Amino acid sequence: MTMAYQQKLAEKLTILNDRGVGVLLRMNYIKKTCSDSKLRPQFLMEKTMEASVKYINKKFPNIDFRGNSQQHLTSIQRQKSEVMMAMASYYDSFLDVMEFRDHVYELLNTIDACQCFFNIAVNFDFTKNYLELIVTYTSVIIMLSRIDDKKVLVGMYNCAHEMSNGSSDPAYPRLAQMLMEYEQPMKKLTEEFGPHTKAVTEALLSLQMLYPRRNLPAEQWRSAQLLSLLSAPAAMLDPTPCDTTACEYLSVEVMERWILFGFLLCHSSLNSNQSSQELWKMALRSGLYLTVVRDETINIHKVTEDYFDSLKGYSKRVADIKECREHAIANCGVMHRERRSFLRHALKELVKILEDEPGLLGPKALFVFMALSFSRDEVLWLVRHSENIPKTKTPEDYVDSQMAELLFYMERLRTLMTKYDRVVQRYHILYLAKFDTLLLNDTIQNMYVCPEEESILMTSFVSTLSELTVNQVKNGEEFDLRAIRLDWLRLQAYTSVSKAPLMLKDYPDLAKIMNMTQFHTKMVDNIQEMLHETSDLSILCFYPRVFEKMFSLSSEEVSMQRYLMSFPLACSRFSQCAHPLCPEEKRCLRLCVTFLEEIARQTSSIILDICAEQSNLNDQLLPKHCGQTISAARNKKQKKQTPKKEVQKAKPGTESQRKDRAIVTKSVSFHPCVLTQTVISLLSIHLCILIIYPTYLNLSTYHLDRRAVSWIGRTGTTQEISRPSDLLAGVRAYTASLHTLSRYLSLDVTRLVKNVLLQQTQPLDSYGGQTITTLYTNWYLESLLRQASSALIIHCPTMHCFVNQTSENEQSFKAEEYSDIVEMQALAELIGPYGLKFLSENLMWHITSQVGELKKLVIENMDVLVQMRANFDKPEAMVNLQKRLPAGDNVLKRMTIIGVILSFRAMAQDTLEDHCPYLMGPIESLRDLVSPDTDIKVTLSVFELASAAGLKCDIDPALVAAIANMRTDNTSIEEEYKLTCLLLVYIAVSLPMLALDPSSCYSREYGGHSNNIHCLATAVNQLSAAMFTVQNKNIEQHLKEFLLVASSTLLQLGQNVENRVDSKNRDSIYLLLHMIVEASPFLSQDMLESCFPYVLLRNAYREVYKAVIVTLG
Repeated sequence: MTMAYQQKLAEKLTILNDRGVGVLLRMNYIKKTCSDSKLRPQFLMEKTMEASVKYINKKFPNIDFRGNSQQHLTSIQRQKSEVMMAMASYYDSFLDVMEFRDHVYELLNTIDACQCFFNIAVNFDFTKNYLELIVTYTSVIIMLSRIDDKKVLVGMYNCAHEMSNGSSDPAYPRLAQMLMEYEQPMKKLTEEFGPHTKAVTEALLSLQMLYPRRNLPAEQWRSAQLLSLLSAPAAMLDPTPCDTTACEYLSVEVMERWILFGFLLCHSSLNSNQSSQELWKMALRSGLYLTVVRDETINIHKVTEDYFDSLKGYSKRVADIKECREHAIANCGVMHRERRSFLRHALKELVKILEDEPGLLGPKALFVFMALSFSRDEVLWLVRHSENIPKTKTPEDYVDSQMAELLFYMERLRTLMTKYDRVVQRYHILYLAKFDTLLLNDTIQNMYVCPEEESILMTSFVSTLSELTVNQVKNGEEFDLRAIRLDWLRLQAYTSVSKAPLMLKDYPDLAKIMNMTQFHTKMVDNIQEMLHETSDLSILCFYPRVFEKMFSLSSEEVSMQRYLMSFPLACSRFSQCAHPLCPEEKRCLRLCVTFLEEIARQTSSIILDICAEQSNLNDQLLPKHCGQTISAARNKKQKKQTPKKEVQKAKPGTESQRKDRAIVTKSVSFHPCVLTQTVISLLSIHLCILIIYPTYLNLSTYHLDRRAVSWIGRTGTTQEISRPSDLLAGVRAYTASLHTLSRYLSLDVTRLVKNVLLQQTQPLDSYGGQTITTLYTNWYLESLLRQASSALIIHCPTMHCFVNQTSENEQSFKAEEYSDIVEMQALAELIGPYGLKFLSENLMWHITSQVGELKKLVIENMDVLVQMRANFDKPEAMVNLQKRLPAGDNVLKRMTIIGVILSFRAMAQDTLEDHCPYLMGPIESLRDLVSPDTDIKVTLSVFELASAAGLKCDIDPALVAAIANMRTDNTSIEEEYKLTCLLLVYIAVSLPMLALDPSSCYSREYGGHSNNIHCLATAVNQLSAAMFTVQNKNIEQHLKEFLLVASSTLLQLGQNVENRVDSKNRDSIYLLLHMIVEASPFLSQDMLESCFPYVLLRNAYREVYKAVIVTLG
């Protein structure tokens, strides 16, 4: 017994198991590194090292450094320090294997010497650690044998070491011998474990009651109502009764590894013990592959069969293996498929109940961990076998399109345990203090033998547990009961050795109570570790292809789409598989972002489809669609027969009518509740140092941007585009739908819509694509204004819009449907101030290009214009000069184009007045305070503010800026001033030419001329004001001069008998002069009367407004 205390078996088992996992991961990392051409050590790939590598492989372990062999190692000799440094980590890792092997040998021999007793139901932790150490050690040796370059790595390091230090590394002979021994790992391992057969077999046979009970088909689970809290409603609040608590959530995969590896190493018991043989065969029938580490698996049937074939007297076992393999291929797939189906429904029921009554997490915590453990086993079994699907008639059994649901409910159980951990703590603290402590104390009192060391440990259990109170939970104290669990493991070790004064197997009640107490202590301070133990799926990061396939299959299944978030949540656990001994091990973390992006894409698509459907329904309610209904009602009232060919359109609301509930309409399939579980509102997903917020991935702005642009529906051939009011109605319908969806999903609709609409006010969006602003700007410039410049479309002041000119060529669109007040207001709301600014800049560019051409015409005819300016009051001279002045119609045409553009801009700006109603008063007052004596910079600043608010200003600041930017260094202000004055003269003397154009007739219906020359009024006033402002000249004075020249030339129209024009056209041109004065803030009617008889204007108005007399023959 003294030896048991001194040997510290419990401590050694704990330390060696953790160390073994680290060494195993190092071996796996070295294997992966050496087999990957991108990660492979550089010296193994250099051509200069090829001879050395081949020589070391051939001569290992006895590498001769003298004689003729030196020529093979010259490349190592040249870079010995670099080689030694590069190979040091690999060499040290192999030394760790050797050191680990020595400690395992020593501990196993000590355990045999102590004749320890093993029983998973009694000394659970001691037995589990013992079997786990055996499997870990076996896995390390298997991985060591799979490293093809191990001899080269060790040999190159030793060569470099001897060349640098003059002698080999002291550990090299033993290390080289170990590598040679494990060339055939199974043969050497079975030799090593021969002496330990008795202890291993005893530990494994303790599973013969547990493993068959856990490895049942789904039918028996279903008949037993496994994991169901509703099977016994009266006992729902009772704690789960169990004598082997820890065994209930022990992984079946772990037990199978214990059994199959254990009986492979200690195979002699298979021929001598029928129970061993039955347990072994049952495990063989459960699957084809076992996990060695990460994604490294072993085909246990093949390995065992190959090894038993080399042994005498094992022909029956070989036949058993073949029979079990055939059974596994035929039945395993469907059995595990049925288990997953059962677990999906069982976990769903469990989650629903616990969500409704989280207080049940206390008494039924064991059910949660059992459910997680069972589910984890099934997921990992499918992952292992999906990568290695056997030849079977039913390969679909190895594919699961409903995996998302199982993963989702596993995550929900984890979330519930984490969220309500205080509930669980409170329950189990009461359980420990009020039940376990009393029961344990009574059991200790009834023991007839209790040595001092054991008595001290058990007394400490009672005293520590009795001090626990609920107030500690209320005060938020942190609990740490690991000492109790480690002491219980020590006590198991002390009482499991042969000839111990206190034999644990003689006191099964003590073992049962302590195993249950240990579980309760974990519920107080170690819930997260328990969750990791029972539901860790971090191994999935080493199966990216399988995991992505599962996600792809689940995303294709409509009923599974609501559970897709479980995949990125599973990725958040990948960081838990890291180990301090292998920090450089790479894990596939890109999967989380990939899954989230795909979920966001699918969710965006569904949400936008819902919005599109709602937008279509809203579109049916627009006034433009009611014409046919009104016409039909009118015809019915007047008893007119409707044409038979007309198909009656469905009225709004028919989409909601169903005669059969089985018929699913779009409005039903797109109900927001369908999306409720598609996107779970989670705070964040943690991946090591990376934190991903899925809320912001839910709805991609790119898709909404593209959808918004597609609404415009412009085509290159017909130049058709959606009306701004229709587009605005669609945007509002989408926004309303998104706000409705935000009640069900965590969508930040305000941020999303603002972001999208703000991008649409810019020339390009964040993805470099065209926006609504760009498309509408281009359309209005290229389609509407271009045709208005050709007089195919008329600016109509009376209706404040543009209208189509009646002509033989039918226009592809009606201009009034795109330019009336409603449409311009909708356009302003869509593209916003930034969009209007962009539109204004484009309009100004076209204006400045026309101004540039006008200046060229003025320069070409400067001499004639100078003379005309001096002699405008001399009719005879003006007649001669006009004959020498060409291109007058060109000047008027370009000025008309400028006027059309400015008129359109004014219509767009007028819509801004309602955007800031509370600021309009102060802005108007500020504008009215501006006088001619105010500094020009202050004036322009105030006018810029007023213009941005939609107010009309005497001087257009945008036009002033555009004209100012036209000036070059080659021209002086005086030259520009002279050109401007002559341009006004050019325009004034060219006005009579308009009377020769038949289309210059004034239309009282439109309030303007048929060829848009009424826009000259706007062009003359605004352009002259802008140009003289830039040149710092008096605007009023020069406009008076323009008025005098224009009046003089127009008065000559009626006196020139030779070129007599139609009186109606002449009157229309007289009205143009009146329009110029009316539109100008610098000219007045008094000024006009002083140079142009008012009687002519009065007669002109009477003539153009004269009613047409219709006579009947």
